Amino acid sequence: MSKDSQKDKYTRYDGLRFGEERALYGARLVELYDCRFEGEEDGESALKESQKVRATGCRFALRYPLWHADGVKLSSSEFTPDCRAAIWYAKDVRASGCRFLGIKALRECSKVTLESCDAASPEFGWKLRHVKLSATDIESEYAFFECRDVEATELNLRGKYSFQYVKDSEFRGCTFKTKDAFWHSKNVTVHGSVIDGEYLGWYSENLTLIDCHIKGTQPLCYCKGLRLINCTTEECDLAFEYSDVDAGISGEILSVKNVRSGIVAADRIGETIITADSKVESRAKIIERGKDFQS
Repeated sequence: MSKDSQKDKYTRYDGLRFGEERALYGARLVELYDCRFEGEEDGESALKESQKVRATGCRFALRYPLWHADGVKLSSSEFTPDCRAAIWYAKDVRASGCRFLGIKALRECSKVTLESCDAASPEFGWKLRHVKLSATDIESEYAFFECRDVEATELNLRGKYSFQYVKDSEFRGCTFKTKDAFWHSKNVTVHGSVIDGEYLGWYSENLTLIDCHIKGTQPLCYCKGLRLINCTTEECDLAFEYSDVDAGISGEILSVKNVRSGIVAADRIGETIITADSKVESRAKIIERGKDFQS
């Protein structure tokens, strides 16, 4: 056996229950199979400050089990509603086929990968860095607040106020049913996705939507460097107020209002609104294909 193999020899625990405070505090190189973190002891921080932990088919029902952990691999495990703030301040976390049901399940972690997971967790995923998500379903208010470097594919997300202040991120083939998504976001690109919810993307900077379907009232206001490429809209009115935008829309948009600058082109535009009390001079070109309107 090589030196490296000896160094990485794991201690295995099968079918055990851990209920006491800091049950495996500071553990290193542990494999947990069908273990339960629960019980009347009501202990917290079971695996705090641990390194190189693997957990398969485990149940976490106590608070703060994986704070300050480094090198965590989770599969087919459940964090119950009683498992508050499950994973905070951790590094190199990989989860596959897991369920996160407690509030604030994931926060201030770096290098996080979620694959085929489910979450029903308010305030999920705050202040994460270097995140990869695939085939994952999340229900949460204020999900992914102040995250950076997020790569998501086939993410299905429901809730309010998602991706606020997110930066340097990319989304592909996702479905978002979420009010106030991408507020104050910066350098974000969304490809081939459905975004359903009111007040999309206000105050964003360099938000790019490509082949997306956008639904909901008053989208994309107060934006800088906004681009829409071959997008479709539904129930979108009063769009782009005070925004700098380059938008190409297939089909109809109900109305655009007080666009600051750039171009908005669509097959049909129900109404172009320039109000007398606008706070900026509108210098945008509004194009209804076949005719145009210069504001």
